[in-house]
Amino acid sequence: MSKRKIGQSAEDLAEIYFRQRGYDIIAKNYRCKTGEIDLIVRRGDQLVFVEVKGATTDGGFPPEDKVDLMKRRKIISAAEFFCLKNSQILDKIRSISFDVVVVNLVRGEIKHYESAFFVER
Repeated sequence: MSKRKIGQSAEDLAEIYFRQRGYDIIAKNYRCKTGEIDLIVRRGDQLVFVEVKGATTDGGFPPEDKVDLMKRRKIISAAEFFCLKNSQILDKIRSISFDVVVVNLVRGEIKHYESAFFVER
């Protein structure tokens, strides 16, 4: 399976995961000049920017470890851009978080790391 298909399958399963937990999907594969965000979801007054990682093996380098400092900076930058362009959504938002979801396509497991990283100023 290609990396692109692994990623798309993982993102599709992550979307279902969030919908089943009462989240609204605001955007999928949001792209701007500063970066990309796999999913942007909302539940109540919480807005969540989600990085999805797919895994097809049980060994090796943990996929969540691939969300390194450079990747986090790109996600945060894209999130800031999204917020600037979509300020009307923020009227009802009280909290924002950056989550990481790892989908193991072999075992059919999903790990959700809530508030996996923060904006450091």
